[in-house]
Amino acid sequence: MGKQFALVVLNWNGKKLLETFLPTLEKYSPQANLYVVDNNSTDGSQALIQREFPNIQLIQNQGNYGYAKGYNEGVAALTEPILILINSDIEVTENWLVPIAELYDKDPELAIVQPKILDYKNKAYFEYAGAGGGYIDRYGFPYCRGRIFTTIEKDEGQYDDIATIFWASGACFFIKNDVFKTLQGLDEAFFAHQEEIDLCWRAQNRGYRIKYCGFSTVYHVGGATLNYAHPQKTYLNFRNSLMMLYKNLPARHKFTTIFARLCLDGIAGIRYLFLLQPQHCWAIIRAHFAFYKRIPKLKNKVEFININNYFTEKSIIFTYFVARKKKFITIHNKQ
Repeated sequence: MGKQFALVVLNWNGKKLLETFLPTLEKYSPQANLYVVDNNSTDGSQALIQREFPNIQLIQNQGNYGYAKGYNEGVAALTEPILILINSDIEVTENWLVPIAELYDKDPELAIVQPKILDYKNKAYFEYAGAGGGYIDRYGFPYCRGRIFTTIEKDEGQYDDIATIFWASGACFFIKNDVFKTLQGLDEAFFAHQEEIDLCWRAQNRGYRIKYCGFSTVYHVGGATLNYAHPQKTYLNFRNSLMMLYKNLPARHKFTTIFARLCLDGIAGIRYLFLLQPQHCWAIIRAHFAFYKRIPKLKNKVEFININNYFTEKSIIFTYFVARKKKFITIHNKQ
């Protein structure tokens, strides 16, 4: 009988990360077949895998395709029922797959799952990229149970539960193989950042369920391929967020919501100037022009819209900076 999971690590020049984290993945993932999809690394990653990890299958891409295309190409031929897209800087824990396997067995409509993601460098705290599961506000700004903007909560068991979420972190992302292929995978125009939120939104438009499982824990280094403070990350996040909104917003809300984002992003740019970080302000300006340039192509990607209640928090910016509610649990109690 074949294994339930295909555990797929995307790699680009991450030899040291593979040396550090592949042994734990092998040890604690007996329910999965393990793969490394390599984005044409030049640091000897391929030889390392073939020499030190003969039980892990290497899938070789012909270029550095980024996160989205890298995974689309890498998993195209895989047949396991559930794909696990996992960053190369993730440390898993013993029996981490068991509660998620049980969750899938109990809920046939469940498509996507995220485990609890804690900080590898400070293991008592949630990690920025995903934490206890993600949401977006009306204007597309993401936030998490356990992390809102730069406020990161200590893990005190407050999210040891099963919860319906809006998006699951691409750092460690479970998705049914047939759902991934029905959705035609990740949007390759994103290259990297927020493509998992777009995928989750498209999944929900088709009626699929997304949940967080707080009984499965992984530790994420974070920022290992592109530092959180890097202007290129700012550019990709702002550009991709606008692309995601354009693709998935109901038509009657599209113009007003994106216009509001233009204003809010302008405020963010001014804030960066006051913080003496003009490179981030310029990144936001570049992101908007790149988005406007892509609108003709985005029109062909707009699918049917099946959900209007994609947010419960109107503006996480107002809630955080004006109302000064810094923790998820102080905003609302999601089930």
